[in-house]
Amino acid sequence: MWDAYIKGFKAYLQLERNMSDNTVEAYLHDVAILANYIATDESGLALQSVELKHLQTFIGHIHELELSAGTQSRILSGVRSFFSYLVLEDVIKKDPTELLESPKLKRTLPDVLSIAELDQLFAAIDHSTPEGQRNRALLETMYSCGLRVSEVVSLAISHLYLDVGFVRVVGKGNKERLVPIGDDAVKYIKLYREHVRVHVPIKKGQEDTLFLNRRGSALSRVMVFMILKDLAAKAGIEKNVHPHILRHSFATHLVEAGADLRAVQEMMGHKSITTTEIYTHLDRGYLRQTLEKYHPRFGR
Repeated sequence: MWDAYIKGFKAYLQLERNMSDNTVEAYLHDVAILANYIATDESGLALQSVELKHLQTFIGHIHELELSAGTQSRILSGVRSFFSYLVLEDVIKKDPTELLESPKLKRTLPDVLSIAELDQLFAAIDHSTPEGQRNRALLETMYSCGLRVSEVVSLAISHLYLDVGFVRVVGKGNKERLVPIGDDAVKYIKLYREHVRVHVPIKKGQEDTLFLNRRGSALSRVMVFMILKDLAAKAGIEKNVHPHILRHSFATHLVEAGADLRAVQEMMGHKSITTTEIYTHLDRGYLRQTLEKYHPRFGR
C-alpha cells in the first residue's frame, strides 16, 4: 500500500517540485525510515490511520538511534513533505504532521576565510601548470560569485556574459539566477580558456562545460574539495577549508561591508532571507551600524 504512494510522491517531487535527484533520494530515504518503523513497530498501520501520536512515537524512535538533531530534523522534513503530498492528492483528509514538533537545532556559524587568508590560498597556486591556471580561475569564480560547488562544476560557457560582468547559475531545483562576476575572476577565466582549455581533449557532451579535468570531463565535487585541501595545507591555513567556505566568505565579506541582505540573498540563491541572515551574526557590529544608519531616533 505504501509503495504506490511513495512512487507517486517521487514523481511529484521530480515533476511538480522540480527537485534534484539527490534531494528526491533524500526525501524517499526519509519516508522509507518511517515506513519501516510503521511496518515493524505499528503493525503495518495503513497510511490513512497514521495519527500525530504515531509520529510522536516515531520521533522517539529516531532519537533513540542517537541521530544528530540536524539529521532528525531532516528526516521529519521529508516526512512532512510526504504527508503534504498525500493531502494534496486527497489520499488523507488531515495532515498528522501539522502539530508535530521538530528537535531544537543549534544554529552554528559557518567558518569563513579572512581576506588575508584568501590571499594566502590564491598565492599557494602554482600558475606555471595548466591545472594551476584552471584552479585559479575556478576558485576566483567561486569566491567572486558565491557559488556552491555543484554550481561551479556545472557552469556552462554559454552561461558566461563576461562582457557585461554576469554569469547565469543553475542552482538547487534547477532554478536559475544571474550573478555579477568580478574583474579578477573574468581575467582568470579568459586566461584559462585561451591558454589551457583549448589544449584539452574534450569528451563528447562536455563541450559547453567550463572547468574540465585533464581528460576533458567536468570536475567532480570531490576533486574541488581535494584542490582546496591541498592548497590550504600549502598555504598553512589550519581552518577546515572546503568548497563551501568560499561561499560563506563571499556572503560574510559582503554583509560586513554593509551590503543589502536582499541583494546577498538574491546572489546566493537562498529561498528564504532567514538563511542569509546567519551572516549578520558573524559581525555583531553590523546590527548596530544598521540601526545607527537607518533608525531615526537611535544614538541621538
